[in-house]
Amino acid sequence: MENITSLLGTLGADLTQYQGGDLASVTPITGETLTQLRADTAADVADRIAQAERAFRQWRTVPAPRRGELIRLFAEELRAHKADLGRLVTIESGKILQEGMGEVQEMIDICDFAVGLSRQLYGLTIASERPGHRMMETWHPLGVIGVISAFNFPVAVWSWNAALAFVCGNSVVWKPSEKTPLTAIAVQALFDKAMTRFGSDAPQGLSQHLIGGQECGRALVDDAHVALVSATGSTRMGRAVAQACARRLARAILELGGNNGMIVAPSADLELAIRAIVFSAVGTAGQRCTSLRRLFVQEDIYDSLLPRLKKAYASLAVGNPLEQGTLVGPLIDAHAFDAMQEALAHAHAEGGTVHGGERIEIAGGGHYVRPALVEMPAQTGVMHHETFAPILYVVRYRMLEQAIEWHNAVPQGLSSSIFTSDMREAEVFMSSVGSDCGIANVNIGPSGAEIGGAFGGEKETGGGRESGSDAWKAYMRRATNTINYSRALPLAQGISFDI
Repeated sequence: MENITSLLGTLGADLTQYQGGDLASVTPITGETLTQLRADTAADVADRIAQAERAFRQWRTVPAPRRGELIRLFAEELRAHKADLGRLVTIESGKILQEGMGEVQEMIDICDFAVGLSRQLYGLTIASERPGHRMMETWHPLGVIGVISAFNFPVAVWSWNAALAFVCGNSVVWKPSEKTPLTAIAVQALFDKAMTRFGSDAPQGLSQHLIGGQECGRALVDDAHVALVSATGSTRMGRAVAQACARRLARAILELGGNNGMIVAPSADLELAIRAIVFSAVGTAGQRCTSLRRLFVQEDIYDSLLPRLKKAYASLAVGNPLEQGTLVGPLIDAHAFDAMQEALAHAHAEGGTVHGGERIEIAGGGHYVRPALVEMPAQTGVMHHETFAPILYVVRYRMLEQAIEWHNAVPQGLSSSIFTSDMREAEVFMSSVGSDCGIANVNIGPSGAEIGGAFGGEKETGGGRESGSDAWKAYMRRATNTINYSRALPLAQGISFDI
């Protein structure tokens, strides 16, 4: 493995500032420890939040288009360092290099979106029932935004939140996954470069990051000075964040479990469907929140599609994600491997036929597996639980209504898709009686969302929305204003109150 200190140095980060503690940064590529870091204490967290609060009070007075200029400069730094940051993402998270580079591109894309947004933080003008009055709504910065991100997208999810939060006039405190702290250190260094170029309008403490585990996250969530917490991770973690925020009546954006499904209808283009199935199910070694986990295939085409899908799975190159040609890298750690094997055992016990799923020995170590296809007799209990690994359960269906019912029967509701050439089937799937997910696609897989649309899901996925569309409104507070430019004082609803 290359020298991690040197790689971080090319990104402007001085790793020696963080070294010397008990928090190990481990690469899933080989399982070796890259470095040991000092975890932040509760006092450190409080101090960072206090700095962010002071920065917010200055930053909120900077005009929004000027705030957008900082994000434009940050995007320039990302463009200039895309290759090195993408490589670091691969080393620390284990996703293949193409996906590591793609994640940095996603950061660039949301920055470009946010720059335009900085001139479009629109309110409304509202008709008043009272003569000589005007009503309008205005949007104002919210405060300190806490961001908790997961290992599988160690930098992109922060950028979805931070780019919007910054142009909306907020400061940000970021708690990355304890499994991927180095990417956060690198991103902060690049942001610091952009701030230096931007000048004194960007206050010290505008962007902060924390290194540590659950204790750090808990201190961030519980702090009364944090106006909004955006948390990405497991449903269990999301429940804890939601309850903590609710206790102090703070806002929360939750992006949690997926357990995503796809329906392949009789009229589907099977070649197109197979390509989408494979990428959606095995990309990032099945460790995306939008990974495809449940596949419903119409019974008339099942025996045509499945052999071709098995052939595609057999051809997948599993190995070192830094090497060209690799399509499936390692699982993040031993716990992920054990969870995958446990799920496959449950599927077998419930009548499933398992193809693949075994461990593959790769020189150097790491937990590499053959992606698993599991033919199930029906949607059994194991399919109601999301396993963060490349397991794809396949079930036959007869009628579309049955497939939609099965699709919606799980607790999660993030992303979904249907492959069909029948306009009616596509429209039903996207209608109120179709998919109950936050994302419903036609003839593309559930994985690989663009930043232009709001990202998030329903039910146990948490209900939050990040990234594009009007997700920016979550990072601001709305004020309704009524202006009386007359010389009278009429009351609403025609109330008479003479004194």
